[in-house]
Amino acid sequence: MKKLLFLCSFFLTVLVTNAQTEDKKWNIGVHGGVVQYHGDLGHDFYETNNTVYGLGGLSISKYLGKYLDANFFFARGTLGYNNGETAGFKSDFSSASFNLRFNFMGPEYIVRPYVFGGVGALLFDNQLNFHDEKIDYALPTAGAGLNFRLTPVLVFNIQETFNFTDGDTRDGVTQGKNDDFLYHTAGLTFNFGTKKDADLDGVSDAKDKCPDTPSGVAVDKMGCPVDKDNDGIADYLDGCPDVAGTALLNGCPDRDNDGVADLNDNCPDVAGKTNLNGCPDSDNDGVRDGDDKCPNTKSGSKVDANGCVLDGDGDGVMDDVDRCPTLAGTESLKGCPDTDGDGVADIDDRCPNLKGNIANKGCPEISKQDAVRITYIGSKLFFENNSDKLKVASLSQLDELTKILNKYEGANLVIEGHTDSNGSDEFNTVLSQKRTESVRAYLIEKGISSSRLTGVGMGESKPVATNTTSLGRAKNRRVELKTMY
Repeated sequence: MKKLLFLCSFFLTVLVTNAQTEDKKWNIGVHGGVVQYHGDLGHDFYETNNTVYGLGGLSISKYLGKYLDANFFFARGTLGYNNGETAGFKSDFSSASFNLRFNFMGPEYIVRPYVFGGVGALLFDNQLNFHDEKIDYALPTAGAGLNFRLTPVLVFNIQETFNFTDGDTRDGVTQGKNDDFLYHTAGLTFNFGTKKDADLDGVSDAKDKCPDTPSGVAVDKMGCPVDKDNDGIADYLDGCPDVAGTALLNGCPDRDNDGVADLNDNCPDVAGKTNLNGCPDSDNDGVRDGDDKCPNTKSGSKVDANGCVLDGDGDGVMDDVDRCPTLAGTESLKGCPDTDGDGVADIDDRCPNLKGNIANKGCPEISKQDAVRITYIGSKLFFENNSDKLKVASLSQLDELTKILNKYEGANLVIEGHTDSNGSDEFNTVLSQKRTESVRAYLIEKGISSSRLTGVGMGESKPVATNTTSLGRAKNRRVELKTMY
């Protein structure tokens, strides 16, 4: 059973370690030193006047955490006691131990003191007594030491290790205190392992606080993109990497808080407008105050490069109130011309080249004679019975109407169709509408603009005579023509 425990201890034992890290978790070392005895024959710890016995050793260790390591140490040497006065002893031995070590300082420090504790075993080759067992167990092992980092890989180690054994036979005295041993060792240890760096920024993944940094971006010791001005915007994204700014302006400052970065702001100390490169515009005319020769222009006015209201046609009427800003006009007509001088601006004049009046939208009055003739023509328009087809005799009347309408180009014509009361209301309304459309279609065919013609079917809704006699019904079957502007 003791041999089985020894083998387990051999593979788990740790004694010496160095400044390992998450990048280089494994470490091997070579060590040398001396062994001193404490037991029934005497007390040799830290004495210098007795025989000295030496040892050599190898170590393997693994990083567990910033302050904790697990180590295995194997040693081969000679131990004993000889003070030159009393009987002593001497024996060759092999030992192995497993320890957990607590470091008082992190791996980043050059000098790291530590303490440790664990278990071990010693195998003796030469026996001075008649005991058959060759193994003593160190329960516990304990001690302390210092590591001095020479390079990132190489460390110098010194350590004191106390082996408190369960045996009392190695010194030849079986009744008394157990035999204990003290190792004084020094050595060199070497770190090794593969550093993982997914974003190839030179900082291992274990330390990298920004593991997804784009390739080629300069980083700090934590693996995060450099931010020289400490404004929270990494230099590679910062439009002003040497001056603290805001994220909204890509890391650039904005002293007047107008939303325009100082390097683009022509007025960096006065809040202004983005479209004017950060300069103010008090009258909102699009010309910055420093260049505005008319700083109190009415809001919404069109202005020139000097900030003054435009008068594009030079008629003395400013464009912001000029209804015809590209045509010279008169102030009375809000800047619009009046070609025929009838008091109606050309843009409103339906007859801009004929002098008319305001009531007729700039068109001349229809002569009394022509007005009477239009009414007469309407009374002479006839259709086939119960049909919207014009009778042949009506066509000459419409030809004359066409000539009159061509004399008054600005006049519109309303064509009203009426019926008697025979038939249903619905039928009469539809029929009267169709008849007005027949008149309208004929006039359009003769060259009258469709926009000037409106047809309205009134049906039997507006009789001008009784529907109880044939004469009255004949009067009710009619077309009325009305001109208007």
